[in-house]
Amino acid sequence: MSDPFIRHIQLLGFEKRFLPSQHYVYMFLVKWHDLTEKLVYRKYTEIHEFHKALKEMFPIESGQIEKEHRTIPHLPAPKWFDGLRSTENRQITLADYCASLLNLPSKISRSPHVINFFKVRSDDVNPASNKNGRKPETFLLKTESTKQANVSDITGPIILQSYRVIADYVKNTKSELGVTAGDVVDVVEKNENGWWFCQLKNKRGWVPAAYLEPLDSPDESEEQDPDYAGEKHIITKDYSSTLDDELDVKEGETVDVIHKLLDGWWVVRKGSITGYLPAMYLKKSGEAFPADENQTKTKALPPRRSTISNARSMHQQSRKQITQDTYRRNSKKYLKERQSKTESMITAITIDEDKEMESHCKAQPAIPPRPSKEVILDRCTEHTKSKIRTMN
Repeated sequence: MSDPFIRHIQLLGFEKRFLPSQHYVYMFLVKWHDLTEKLVYRKYTEIHEFHKALKEMFPIESGQIEKEHRTIPHLPAPKWFDGLRSTENRQITLADYCASLLNLPSKISRSPHVINFFKVRSDDVNPASNKNGRKPETFLLKTESTKQANVSDITGPIILQSYRVIADYVKNTKSELGVTAGDVVDVVEKNENGWWFCQLKNKRGWVPAAYLEPLDSPDESEEQDPDYAGEKHIITKDYSSTLDDELDVKEGETVDVIHKLLDGWWVVRKGSITGYLPAMYLKKSGEAFPADENQTKTKALPPRRSTISNARSMHQQSRKQITQDTYRRNSKKYLKERQSKTESMITAITIDEDKEMESHCKAQPAIPPRPSKEVILDRCTEHTKSKIRTMN
C-alpha cells in the first residue's frame, strides 16, 4: 500500500469563533491520494509555526544557505493582534502558499510534516460548542481562481443556516450527500433549482431542499408570496407531467411563474391553466442561459416536498401548503380583474377619442357680414372722415 499524499488543498474561507475566546480559523478542503475530501480548520499562528518548522527541516530549499536556492514560498509572520480585516486580507496569500507548497518536490510536499499537519483532528470533526448558543460566523471565499481573486471577492459575514432533515435520503451521485432523518446540516448554498449544498460534520454535498426544514419555524416564511401577475419565463426543455397537478410543456413555450417554491418546483400559468414545473427547466425571459447549463441538464430533478411519504416535521404546526385549486381560482380572478381594467382603459380611450372627434366636427362660426359704409364712417375718427371727404 502506497504512502498517503495530498493531491490538492483548497481554501474555502474562514470562521470567526467565540470559544474559549474570540479567534479566527481558516477552512481548508484537503483532497487526498484516494480522492477522499476532508475539511480541516487551522489558526494562522499554527500555519506559521508549521512554516517555520518546514524551513528548519529543509534549510537549502528555505534559502538559509543560499538565498537564490530558495523554493519554499514566503509566508508573512502573524500580527500581534489579528482582526477581521487582516484575517480576510490574508486569504489570497494562504491559498497561493498552499498551491506552491504542493508543487514542491515530493520530499517536501509528501513529507510527514506536511501530511500530519493537514490530517483531520478531533476538533475538526467536533469543534468546541459555545454554551451561550452563539454560532461561529462563516466567511466564504467565492472565487476558485485564487491567483486572480481580490479582497472584494470575499463575502461576509454570513452565518450558515442550520436545517433539520425530515426524512432519510440516499444519495444517487458522488456530488450528493446522504442524510438521515433528524440530522442537522449547515446550508452553504441555496439553489433555486431545489438542490442545496450542505455540510454535515466533515462531509459536503447536494441535498434536495424538500428534505430540509429550519430549526426555528416551518419554512413557509422563507418562500415568497404568490405573484399572480406572473413573471415571464421560457421553457428550456420538454417536460411531460407525472402527477395530475403538473403541466405538459414544450421547449420554447412561454409561461408565467406565479409562485417560486424552495423545493425547486414552481407554480406556473400557461394561458389560464396553472400547475407545477421544475425550476431547472425555466429561464427568465430576456436572460441568457446560466453558466452551469450543462450541469443543470444532467442533474436529476429534485423530489417534490409533497411526494416524501415518511417526512417527520419537528414542528407542532406542519408547513402550510396552497392547493392547486386555490392557485387556479386566484389566477383566474387576477386575469378577470386585469381584463376588466384593460376593457375600462379601452373604453376610456374610445370616449376621449369620440369627444375629440366631436370637437373637430362641430360647425365653424359663420363669417360676419361686412359693415356698411355709413357704419364705418360713423366709427372713424374725425381725421379719417376728413380724408375720406377730400378723396370723394
